[in-house]
Amino acid sequence: MALQVGDVAPEFSLPDQSGNSVSLSSFRGQRVVIYFYPKDDTPGCTKEACGFRDQYTQLQAKGAVLLGVSADSVKSHAKFARKYELPFPLLADEDHQIVRAYGVWGEKKFMGRTYEGIHRMTFLIGADGLISHVWTKVKPEIHAAEVLAALSK
Repeated sequence: MALQVGDVAPEFSLPDQSGNSVSLSSFRGQRVVIYFYPKDDTPGCTKEACGFRDQYTQLQAKGAVLLGVSADSVKSHAKFARKYELPFPLLADEDHQIVRAYGVWGEKKFMGRTYEGIHRMTFLIGADGLISHVWTKVKPEIHAAEVLAALSK
């Protein structure tokens, strides 16, 4: 079960695409957008990441920190970030600790196959550390604009 509005955002510390450790607590007092995505360099995930890239300046202007999270490796994230010039941290949750804590890891179905994976979801964490918005049905093509609109409220 995914976290809900009003829940305390679970703390984490994960390596980004450069191998630097990124902790949620270091952004206390700021709004943080954490978007969980299934896999680097796949069609939907690339559309979503490039949408955030294209809106990144506006997201920063709203005072928000943007973090992408998947179970891919640091090396995979580095390649993905370089290829698409992504200016924000991509965090490697290879042991699935954070995706489980946020409730985005679970059963998925694709082309008749059932498997465990990351559900594409986004959480907006308020400056107080509480979840203030949850997107459970993410459309990669328009998602960055939806997040930007929520930050404008």
